[in-house]
Amino acid sequence: METNYNIMDTDTYMAQNNTPHWVTRFLWWCAGADAYFLAKSPKQDRVKYAGIGGVVLATGLLAAVSGGFAFYTIFKTKGDANDDASMSFLLFIGVLLFAAIWGTIIFNLDRFIVSSTGKGDGTDSITWKEFGQALPRIIIAIILGFAISAPLEIKILDSEINSELSKYQEKYTTELNTNTDKLFKQKQAALEKDKAEYETKLNTYEVQLKVFDGEIDKLVAVQQAEMQDKRAYGFGPVAKKMQADIDNKRLEKDKFIKLKAAEVGSWRKQLDFSNEKINELSDELRESYKDNEKTAHGYDGLLKRIQISHEIGGIIPWVILAVFLCIEMGPIFFKMMMTKGPYDYMVENFNHKLQTESGVFKEDKLYEGRNGLIHMETYRYADAEIAKHEVEEKLKSQKELNTLAVTKAKEKLIKDINDNPDNFIK
Repeated sequence: METNYNIMDTDTYMAQNNTPHWVTRFLWWCAGADAYFLAKSPKQDRVKYAGIGGVVLATGLLAAVSGGFAFYTIFKTKGDANDDASMSFLLFIGVLLFAAIWGTIIFNLDRFIVSSTGKGDGTDSITWKEFGQALPRIIIAIILGFAISAPLEIKILDSEINSELSKYQEKYTTELNTNTDKLFKQKQAALEKDKAEYETKLNTYEVQLKVFDGEIDKLVAVQQAEMQDKRAYGFGPVAKKMQADIDNKRLEKDKFIKLKAAEVGSWRKQLDFSNEKINELSDELRESYKDNEKTAHGYDGLLKRIQISHEIGGIIPWVILAVFLCIEMGPIFFKMMMTKGPYDYMVENFNHKLQTESGVFKEDKLYEGRNGLIHMETYRYADAEIAKHEVEEKLKSQKELNTLAVTKAKEKLIKDINDNPDNFIK
């Protein structure tokens, strides 16, 4: 029994497969591939580069989202971690702009890294030589992976981080308030001491005034008792003597008040000043509590959240980082593991043709070395060789003309000497 194999010819195949979708062409562009040659390549090559372009595009989009989260976390209004901070319109615009810029930067870096990564020896194995050549790109990819994963990591663990951060803010506020209380108690103790000193002086002054009043009241009482039964006799010498004693005591009191007036006034002012300072200190204490709370709420930034994420997340942050490193470095390793296909040979053929048409000729040479054969590539540049040949011919012609001129001049000089030797002999 004969089996008939219907093999599609190249023209029929290309007629059915040479109109890729615009999305596919865009993914090829993301991978840094040439859409002209991919359109002429088999489906296998198309899928490879579309997949690489999809990874590069996804990385750029994730970087944009990550950058937006980072920008929002840095510039949002700081407060209690559990409070939902409202986003202003200006901040919203800033988040969008930064996300777009950051995503574009990462996308272009990844596109450049992937497009500049060759295929090594064209086999699906990665040799140490290929790895060493790709190492600078791998290092850049690792750095980008860290930069992208950190903001997304804290967003994924957002609720757990907020809970832990709120506890930290409360604890830190308590510590700040305790230190503030110690400081204000020291200030208040100094003010209370001054206040007590002036109060003691004023109390002593009031006691002295009461002594005067007591003595005056005593003299008045004696006078009234003495005159109680002697009203009929009038205001005699004894009564006048008592009244004189009362007046003298009142004069002593007035003199004492005048003597102490300036000092007592100063004491009262100092006491009022101390009371005012104590009241101001209470207001400052309340303001300091507010400042302490604001300071504690300031620990709501990107760095603190990343720190808490690694403290409470366990292995999860590292898993997230590993995923992003795989996404970031995957296209590099994929390209090193890709075998050469029709697309690659078409690109190489076009490049060689372009070089040849431009007058650049590549020559492969093999040399015997210590460790075996050594392959070297040398290049010849037609335009440069032509220019060099023209310069060499010009120099050669100039040299011949100069030699001929010197010879002719010498022959003429010899003839003149032979014909007229006297003209040359002195």
